[in-house]
Amino acid sequence: MKMHLNLAAAAMLLAKLAAAGVAMPRQGSGRQVFAHYMVGLTSGQSQDQWQKDITEAKSAGIDGFALNIGSADSWNAQQLQLAYDTAATNSFSMFLSFDMAASSWSVDQVVSLVNQYKGAGSQLKVNGKPFVSTFEGPDWVDNWASVRSATGDIFLVPDWSSLGAQGVGGRLGQIDGAFNWGAWPNANQYSMDEGNDLAYKSTLTGKAYMMGVSPYFYTDLPQYSKNWYSSSDSLWYDRWKQVLDIMPEYIEIITWNDYGESSYINDPIAAQIVSGAETYVNGFGHSAFRFVLPYFISAYKAGTADVQLPAEGAVAWYRTTPASVCGDGGTVWGQGGGASATGGTKDLVSIIALSDSPKDITVSIGGASQTVSASSSVGKASFYQVDFNGKTGAVTVTMDGKSTTGPEITASCPSTGHVNFNSVAIQL
Repeated sequence: MKMHLNLAAAAMLLAKLAAAGVAMPRQGSGRQVFAHYMVGLTSGQSQDQWQKDITEAKSAGIDGFALNIGSADSWNAQQLQLAYDTAATNSFSMFLSFDMAASSWSVDQVVSLVNQYKGAGSQLKVNGKPFVSTFEGPDWVDNWASVRSATGDIFLVPDWSSLGAQGVGGRLGQIDGAFNWGAWPNANQYSMDEGNDLAYKSTLTGKAYMMGVSPYFYTDLPQYSKNWYSSSDSLWYDRWKQVLDIMPEYIEIITWNDYGESSYINDPIAAQIVSGAETYVNGFGHSAFRFVLPYFISAYKAGTADVQLPAEGAVAWYRTTPASVCGDGGTVWGQGGGASATGGTKDLVSIIALSDSPKDITVSIGGASQTVSASSSVGKASFYQVDFNGKTGAVTVTMDGKSTTGPEITASCPSTGHVNFNSVAIQL
């Protein structure tokens, strides 16, 4: 009886706090989906932009942002406060993801930030502990015990992908789970399988697995010695199909706003585009990739692909020139690869359509039309591909009498003098 009284009292207290407008830390329950958010790009960002991002993410079914932060960015204090405060008024979660590849962190710095935000109304908590992640930092492993002690404990799910699943397995005593950054095919691989995900699930022996999922990857930033394309012709479909097989505890979409790596799913913000990336980002919207998220996330959380469709329609993505229209600009096929990126992509319009039953889709390029059936389906999502085959002109995608038209495919070399391996995404 005492337990019931305590529960009732706790419920009354929570109700009173909610009525008084006091935001309570958000507790993680069941499967959740987050998006990797680059705070390092947000210098001077307004509260309105945070509100826009959160509203759009929530409408796509995303539960929160993993706030990637560097140790030396002077705007962290202002932007993290804006992020947490805005999220708290929108029933949206936030957690800190310490970038340990791009910057160095002291124990005091990490402890200070965790303590500052662990009681925030939007801080994701699991088992009462603030959720904390990283980008890399396996060499920091021995410091986490001090962080736990000085913060009252954390729920630590780091990305130590550089170690591989087996290497992470040797450090299970220091973590509560692991985040696998491996969301793209390896060098010289056109598609990816579930092998790495299964390895993580096995090595974690029941601890939380956070699976990385991404729509695309292309970067050409000489100042950072980065110039590669990871095969992405079918990646967005493949990865969500794999999610429904793996059913991880958490998903982190990579990314919300990393324009320099072409993995973004929001509308590009000019001030956040790293110098040099504008040549392959401007005019190449990716927000249409979000169209399929409400269905896939709903299916993931339900544990079955047989869930109600939020809406019928489609997303199509394609490059706006043939891969061999001119030189490759030194872009290689996959991180660490040596072959030309030209070999890692085909001249295709790729499509994911959502409908209660698979339907034929018509793709018109410069007025030349082709009707195709799905090559693969999972639940109510079907995948299609149509070759350019040298065609040029505006791209129109039609399903069930509904059409959308995207930018032209041309046979002209971009002004940079080499191929742009980024794609544009359009929504039907």
